[in-house]
Amino acid sequence: MNERTERVEGAAARGGRRYEVVVVGGGAAGLSGALTLARARRSVLVVDSGSPRNAPAEGVHTYLGREGLPPAELLAAGRREVAGYGGEIAEGTAVTAERLADGGFRVGLDDGSSVVADRLLVTTGLVDELPDVPGLAERWGREVLHCPYCHGWEVRDQAIGVVAVGPLAVHQALMWRQWSGDVTLFQHTAPAFTAEEYEQLAARDVTVVDGKVTGLAVTGDRLTGVTLADGRTVPCRAVVTTARLAARGGVLAGLGLEPVAAEMAGHVVGDRIDADPSGATRVPGVWVAGNVTTLTDTVIAAAAAGVRAGAAINADLIAEATRRAVAARRAASSAEAGREVAQPVPGDRRHGL
Repeated sequence: MNERTERVEGAAARGGRRYEVVVVGGGAAGLSGALTLARARRSVLVVDSGSPRNAPAEGVHTYLGREGLPPAELLAAGRREVAGYGGEIAEGTAVTAERLADGGFRVGLDDGSSVVADRLLVTTGLVDELPDVPGLAERWGREVLHCPYCHGWEVRDQAIGVVAVGPLAVHQALMWRQWSGDVTLFQHTAPAFTAEEYEQLAARDVTVVDGKVTGLAVTGDRLTGVTLADGRTVPCRAVVTTARLAARGGVLAGLGLEPVAAEMAGHVVGDRIDADPSGATRVPGVWVAGNVTTLTDTVIAAAAAGVRAGAAINADLIAEATRRAVAARRAASSAEAGREVAQPVPGDRRHGL
């Protein structure tokens, strides 16, 4: 039996079962939320395609206790931990979600099967929409970078080129200056810099190059420079740029949850699914965590958000179970009282309702 058949048959077998929580997305946020819920003795299914955003990176950084661990190894360890507490993992992609008449949710998968849940936790992350510069996408996560806390140490003291595409470019160049004294800011398509910004860049010895970037220079399999429309090539060993950060929230569209604009320093940098600090959305029973709602979360921050959302979902389920138990107790007490009133008494008179 091949892997695809195992996946389809496994999903079909799960189709008749209702889970207390279905987690859509099995990255750091999703697996941390699932682990929290599984340890709370909840029935949990994680639906994940196995294609994390950070797959091209050599290692996960600033994750205490897991520093430098390859992303695939981190996720494999997380899956084992979730399974160790009874959680289940389904290989696949959730494509639709709909509200059921009883208040639960049906999640449709890309293989045509579906699963049912009382609560949803969506941790599908985001998509990096890169500038239209030849070569950037192919080297994304290797020598083409965005987060200094994730990759700054690895390119310290090297020649770093910042390809400017928006109003936060100067801030970005000054940030990366902390890791290297050789930073070049390429104007590319960014708005004109102000006199104050030029002064800041000069004070920090950041070189500014005018002109549009047309590609990357590569020798063998190593980035060596940035090419410009006028034919020049400026030597660089790493390139930094800003991607538009688009929430991967399509599965939520059927529930009426659409992405909203996400801002940084007053500028729109992408979109996100809106939620409160616990991850609860405006749709009762639906939570989000990680980069799908907080675009700048690092891996460890996304994991922490998953724990918060998992705990909030467990508390919500406890509250619902308590409400039902109280209602059942009151109904039983009321029925018992009715039976007592209706009991016969000595003599000709009887009491009744």
